[in-house]
Amino acid sequence: MYCRTFDKLTVTKKLGSAEGICYNEHNTAVMTLEVQHMIIAIANQKGGVGKTTTAINLGGNLAQRGRRVLLVDLDPQGNAATCLGIQKQRLEQTVGEVLLGETPIQEAIMPTGRPGFDILPATPDLAGTAVSLAGLMARETRLRQALAVVANQYDFILIDCPPSLDLLTVNGLASANQVVIPLQCEFLALEGLAQLKETIELIRTHLNSTLFIGGVVMTMYDGRANLARQVVEEVRRYFPQRIFNTIIPRNIRLSEAPSHGELIAEYDPQSRGAQAYAALAEELLQREETRR
Repeated sequence: MYCRTFDKLTVTKKLGSAEGICYNEHNTAVMTLEVQHMIIAIANQKGGVGKTTTAINLGGNLAQRGRRVLLVDLDPQGNAATCLGIQKQRLEQTVGEVLLGETPIQEAIMPTGRPGFDILPATPDLAGTAVSLAGLMARETRLRQALAVVANQYDFILIDCPPSLDLLTVNGLASANQVVIPLQCEFLALEGLAQLKETIELIRTHLNSTLFIGGVVMTMYDGRANLARQVVEEVRRYFPQRIFNTIIPRNIRLSEAPSHGELIAEYDPQSRGAQAYAALAEELLQREETRR
């Protein structure tokens, strides 16, 4: 069995069971609930490492495999919606209004036009929301409270975190079960990784005791470069049990797909990028099966 902690409640689930039993601090059973969904924060404070590309294509591949997926965009750039063919200018309700308590999350979630794949979008206004959050109660757990309302409607919730360690990223990490870290196969890839690990430990200590690093995804890999191979080996030493076997190559088709509002599996399903993200989705599902 495994346990997951939400504030003062500990959820215990027996393998093979659809129900869990909640106990309070006095070890008294108080309610039952389903705990089948997985919430994954895709985070790295370094920009340009492939967080949004990983979020949308991993989500799309999971949905194609019959999973119900919600993508939460916490990046004020709001690129996730654009990459999925959604015009940000027409969005009236976004994750920013949800975090401020101005809009119910159900009203801000919208379909991506792909079966089983929804999005809670963001716009550049989210940068102002982050400032406003600083003066609110429970500012670090606003997203977790909102997601609790809809979590059981999805098998996977993917949170695309901004390239910083600000209050938005803290909300993402406080809401997640695990963190997936995209890491670019370049010289400065490991710079800042120690700081991200420290932030994760602080979140574990103060806000989310069950958060763990689910894996590191190496991105923008060029097998022709000795440096890229050296970076992968260095990360394998740093995270020997956590690095995904699937490596995302540097691929021009991956760069082109967002400009057409398409996933790589839609734009060029035979490309190396499409095959890599399909393999990553399969590897993630296999890891989740093993953990259960």
